[in-house]
Formats: sequence, structure tokens, C-alpha cells
Amino acid sequence: MMVPAPSLATSLNPATSTAEVKRAELREIDASTKWPALFLLGSAVGWLLIGTVFALISSFKMHSPEFLGNYEWLTFGRARTAHLNAVVYGWSVNASFAVAFWLMARLSRSVLRHSGLLIVAAVFWNVGVTLGIYGILAGDSTSIEWLEMPLYATPLLFLAYALVGAWAIITFRFGKSPHIYVSQWYILAALFWFPWLYSVAEIMIVFTPARGTVQALVNWWFAHNVLGLWFTPIGLAAVYYFLPKVLGKPIHSYYLSVLGFWSLAIFYNWAGVHHLIGGPVPAWVQSAGIAASFMMVVPVIVVAINHHMTMVGSFNALKYSPTLRFIVFGAVSYTLASLQGSSMAIRSWAEVTHFTHYTVGHSHIGMYAFFTMVMFGSIYYIMPRILLKEWPSATLISVHFWATAVGVIIYVVGLSIGGVLEGLLMNTPVLAHKLGLQPTDDPVPFLDIVRRTIPYLVSRSVAGVLMTVGHIAFAINFAWIIIRSTQPAASAPTLFRSPPDMEVAAQ
Repeated sequence: MMVPAPSLATSLNPATSTAEVKRAELREIDASTKWPALFLLGSAVGWLLIGTVFALISSFKMHSPEFLGNYEWLTFGRARTAHLNAVVYGWSVNASFAVAFWLMARLSRSVLRHSGLLIVAAVFWNVGVTLGIYGILAGDSTSIEWLEMPLYATPLLFLAYALVGAWAIITFRFGKSPHIYVSQWYILAALFWFPWLYSVAEIMIVFTPARGTVQALVNWWFAHNVLGLWFTPIGLAAVYYFLPKVLGKPIHSYYLSVLGFWSLAIFYNWAGVHHLIGGPVPAWVQSAGIAASFMMVVPVIVVAINHHMTMVGSFNALKYSPTLRFIVFGAVSYTLASLQGSSMAIRSWAEVTHFTHYTVGHSHIGMYAFFTMVMFGSIYYIMPRILLKEWPSATLISVHFWATAVGVIIYVVGLSIGGVLEGLLMNTPVLAHKLGLQPTDDPVPFLDIVRRTIPYLVSRSVAGVLMTVGHIAFAINFAWIIIRSTQPAASAPTLFRSPPDMEVAAQ
């Protein structure tokens, strides 16, 4: 696609000429990413719906064990594991790939070369995920959290990831931008960290397992760092790009961005070990994990200040821009999830929250309220630019946002309260002794604890139904924008409502 020559009137106006050339360049870059992005995002939406179905099944089984109890391949262990892998490796990774290389192409000012081979890599990835989910449902799971896919699926995943990562690096290498943006730092780091994490974990736990408690250390090192060193950098890269882009102003502080990046890179790698507090691992390893978890407050506060100061004076834009609404919700959730994670490294608090529904609620603040909501916002921005047409329905976008936002809040609050209650009841004799209350050696019967948590598990299912409504609205809008007829190039961006005196989301 050649950049059209400017008209005489345009040539006489240098500012207009520069803007037109830049827009034409962006259109060329977006066009080069169109088909790989469509394939990856379409696959992501498909896996999101599949993962949602398995999530509902496993959630209902928590308080109604007889639900679909006659089907071996839909037992809780298989349905819940299929849900986890479908949303992590299906929805989340596919969305990450698409957003990462689209951002890298735009920020590098480089067209995507040989995009057909990138589609081949994406096909390999999704075939690998399909084989893995089938193996889990068939009973071939490894039973190692976040690494449950059977051995015959993992080589395809690793090959596909290597190809996708290589394409992002090539795009960066041939970029024409004179600047390296903080979003690029996060993306390039994530592309390096994930294969390192995945290969080490597969070798030390699955292919040639280490002995004893080293397996638990490696498992938590991998599971925690996949969220912190793969999904978090991709999510923060998107926030750092879309927040100033939609608002039309620069990020508050480049130097705070750099500080946030390097403190994340230095401290997060150790933080996952705090999940083994009280376990049969060396005390110094636990203490290192606790210290790193507390130090994670530094990048979290730095990022929160940077995002908040960028938004100052522009909060009114949340009424109008779909992308901004999802991105800001995700950015706030990142702060909350990270601070909550640091608090879980306090030994006395960990004694209460370990092995309870509280940790499940915490994981959903990070993976859903932060990362998934940011991906939703990114997709709402990217799709109109690669298809050259706007979203068909602002109403469906509104339904999507409110259903998922309210749903995840109910989910997290319900499981957090229920989890704390569960932990207190399981530790009743110990806590009574510590607090100087009437000592007792009789623990609360476990079935009584289970019965008391049922209302909170029901709230989890209600939240799941709400999020399902949001996902269906999103999927309908996604399919609709693909099949609808092309709009004129000058059409206005999709807004929740028209701003009275400002051009919001001219994006």
C-alpha cells in the first residue's frame, strides 16, 4: 500500500501535510497486521466463550456437586482445569499476541513482514491448545497447576510461541521510530521472560522432574511469574499506550515509567515463593519471597501515580470512550491486585488465607479485573483500525462493560469474604490460643466450614452468569463488526454518547 501524494493545498500547510502522512503510515501498518490480528483475536474470543462454559460448570459444581455429575469428562477436576487452560492459553495468550505485535508495529513505525507465516504460527498455537484441552478432558492432565496440558501438546505451543516472538522482535528491529517507548520495553521483556519460564518449568517438573519440594518451588515460581512477567507486562504496555492515546496527551512521567519497569523486573521474580509460607522449604527462601513481595509495592505505587496523574483533568472522558473505560478499570485493578498480593506475604495473614477461596478471588483480580479488562479495551480500539469500520453497537459495549465489571466485583468480594471466614474457622484452635481466648483443641468440623461457605460460592455463580452475559455481548459485537458492510473512512469512533464540547476518542 503506497502512501498517496499530498495535494497542493496540503503541501502548502506543513502541519496538515505531516499529519496526513502520519495517518497514511498508520493505515499501512494497520493493514499489514489485519489478518494475523483477526485470526488471533477471533481465536481468543472463541476460547473465551469455551472457557466461560467450563467456568460456569465448575462454579455450579462447587455448591451443587450433582450438577452434570454423570459425565466423567465434566467432573470438577477436569472442567475446572479445562477452564483455566482455555482462558489462560486460549483467550489470554491469543489476545496478548495480537495486542503485542500490533502495538510493536505501531510504536516501531514498521509494517508487519511476512504476516502469512505469523498466521501459521497462530494456527500451531491453537492446535496445541486444542490438543491440550482435549487431553485434560480425556484424563491425561499432568495435575500440575498452570502446566496441566499433556506432553504431546507442549512442543506445538513452544514452536508457535518462538515464531510469534521472533516476528515481534523483527518488527522492532526494522522499525523507523527514533524513540523506544516504555510499552516496547514491557513487550520485549515479556517476549523474553515467557519462553524462559515455560521451558524451565516444563523441564524441571514434567520432562525430567526435580526431587522433593523443589517441584513446588518451581511450580509457584512459574505460575506466579506467568502472571507477573508475561501477562502483567503486556497489560501495562497496553495501558501505557492507550491511556495517553485516547486522551490525546503524553503520559505523566517517562522517568516514573522506567522506574516502574525495572523495579518490576528486579523484584517480581522472587515474589511467588511467598505462597509456600509454612511449607517444607528453606526459611531463607520464604523470607526472600516475602521481602520481594513487599518491595513490589514500589513498582505498583509508581505505576499507579503515573496513570492517575495522566488521567487528572480527563476523568470526564470515561463517560464517552469504551476503550478508556475498560483500560482505567484494568489499571485500577492492577494496583488493588498487587497490593493485595503483597499483603498475602504477611505470615500471620497467610496462615488464614492459605488454601481458601480468598486466593481464588485474588487471582481473578489480576487475571480478569486487570488483564482481561485491559485486553477488552485494547480490542475495542484495534478492531476499527484494522477493519476500517466502527463497532456496530455502543449498547452491546455498555452491556459488556457493566456485566463484566459488576460480575468480577461480586466474584472477588464474595470469595474474599468467604475465604477469610473459611480460613478463620479452619484455624479456630490456633487463633483462640494466639488471641488469649478460651483455649480449645476441638477444630470446627470441616463439613460445617463447607456449609458456611456455600452462600459465597452461590455469589460466585451469580457473578459468573453476569460475566457470561458480558462475554456473549462482546462476542456478538465482535462477529457483527467483521460481517457488517464497510463504513466510510470518515465515520466517527464508537462512543457511549456524544460529548457536548470535546472530541473524545478520536483515537
